[in-house]
Amino acid sequence: MQVGTHTHTIDEMLRAMAQQGWRITEQRRSLATLFAESGSYLSPKDVYEYMKVKYPGVSFDTVYRNLRLLSEMGVLEQFHLADGLKFKASCLSHHHHHMICISCEKTVTFEFCPMKLVKDLPESFEIQSHRFEIFGYCSACKSGISPSSELH
Repeated sequence: MQVGTHTHTIDEMLRAMAQQGWRITEQRRSLATLFAESGSYLSPKDVYEYMKVKYPGVSFDTVYRNLRLLSEMGVLEQFHLADGLKFKASCLSHHHHHMICISCEKTVTFEFCPMKLVKDLPESFEIQSHRFEIFGYCSACKSGISPSSELH
């Protein structure tokens, strides 16, 4: 198991947008930068709050539409966490799954894939993708120590 993985870089995100025919605007460049540098889960509201500081005329609908499209492209991943829908830059290194702390949202990747155990799927069904996520508490949250206090 490992904490974190390689995620899309700013250039990779912008290249994916261009390949889909998107114009690379300053706003989209800022969006790519936010996710490439953040490394954390961001709600649509978090992203909107960040973007409206730099671009006061941006609407929530525009931000949300871009998040959905980037997710459909595979640049961002969507997660349904306890406090709602969040997005994070997609992991690129290899096929893996996630354990996510429901308190601090620390993410640990692991190699086990339950699809290897699945048998007797209907022949008429063609699997295109799958996700497997385990939610619980990381060791720091379980013991009552906040992850940020461990750094001091």
